[in-house]
Amino acid sequence: MVSASEALQRLKEGNRRFVARLGNKEAGLESAPRMQLMRDQQPFAIVFGCSDSRVPAEIVFDQGLGDLFVIRVAGNIVAPSLIGSVEFAAAKFGTRLVVVLGHSHCGAIQATLEELRRPAENQSPNIRSIVDRVRPSVEGLLRTELRNDEEALIRQAVRANVGVSVSHLRYGSEVLERLIRDEGLLVVGAEYSLETGAVEFFDAAGSSPG
Repeated sequence: MVSASEALQRLKEGNRRFVARLGNKEAGLESAPRMQLMRDQQPFAIVFGCSDSRVPAEIVFDQGLGDLFVIRVAGNIVAPSLIGSVEFAAAKFGTRLVVVLGHSHCGAIQATLEELRRPAENQSPNIRSIVDRVRPSVEGLLRTELRNDEEALIRQAVRANVGVSVSHLRYGSEVLERLIRDEGLLVVGAEYSLETGAVEFFDAAGSSPG
């Protein structure tokens, strides 16, 4: 385990390296675009993803400063403040693509399945709030044959959870519904594979587009 003081030192050193690269065209951090970003931003996509440290959207999609408006929360669950963040970016910056990004081996999904099987005592109410938001999208899977195949169960649960979040964004906000209807906003689901690094895009039902 990394101590708090060592972690803080790593961040400080990392930021010094970042600052040292500023102005380096090869690093894509030249000063002119950065000065423009000080005045405004125009992210071309909103990525609504999981907080998992293994799934940083800017790296996964090979994008730079100002390209993505990233919202991250454990289990990529939808809550009012998070919907508000999507609304803000879509309305303020004119961003017309929202990607709900789940990933394989999601700890929030695994924790929810474990909780459904063996409820924990004295669980933090804040952690429970995450589990409770994931629960409706996955508990039905435990009544199917998937309960006998842990790997397939988790894989399908990740897809189902992404699908529910996509539906909440499409149909749970008057602002987003209007932008979808009138201004071409698109909300899609996706899954990042920790094994391969590939992202597969799919619709709310969990199927890949044709």
